Amino acid sequence: MTTSMLNPEDAARCRRSLAEEQTASLAATDDWAHVDRDRVHRDWHELYSEIAAAITAGARPQDEPVQELVGRHYAIASRFYPPSRDAYLGMALRYAEDDAMREWHNSYHPRMVEFLGGAMLRYAETRL
Repeated sequence: MTTSMLNPEDAARCRRSLAEEQTASLAATDDWAHVDRDRVHRDWHELYSEIAAAITAGARPQDEPVQELVGRHYAIASRFYPPSRDAYLGMALRYAEDDAMREWHNSYHPRMVEFLGGAMLRYAETRL
């Protein structure tokens, strides 16, 4: 299952949750002044490289080792603010729908956005 399989109402709710939670967090934290952005970017790079290797090796989004990687993804995102289940799914939707985000993520692997979206959906359904 991928985020493209969310029904339109659920997808809209997730997009809205992401926007609302990010806006509130930005306002409460002086535009995320508390976040070490250089460290976050290094951690994203390391994580996405590992996910790309997993995709190449034939892993599936629901595989436990992939879910552990997605747990790290959630932890990195939570350095900004801990997203709710809906906001986390909204993030996956943004990766797929925003051209720049899709291009950046898919620079690690051509199937990154599709794979990560499915993995984030599974993680949200089972752990958030």
